[in-house]
Amino acid sequence: MAWQAPIVVDPPSPGGGRRVTVRGEIVGLAHSDEDLIEFLRRAGLEDADMILDDPHLVEWRGGRAHQGYAA
Repeated sequence: MAWQAPIVVDPPSPGGGRRVTVRGEIVGLAHSDEDLIEFLRRAGLEDADMILDDPHLVEWRGGRAHQGYAA
């Protein structure tokens, strides 16, 4: 099995938002970086805002990081 970052932000969905998965579990549909940070905080990741650009921890799929939340 190929290595995967523990946090995955999927491509924008047709209705808007990006699905967020933490350690293989879907934690929500983010419509902004603020939503994403809140999901990560609830998953137990402190200082989530400081890790969003770490490619070892977060994989942004199908779009640029921090963009593409709107439909």
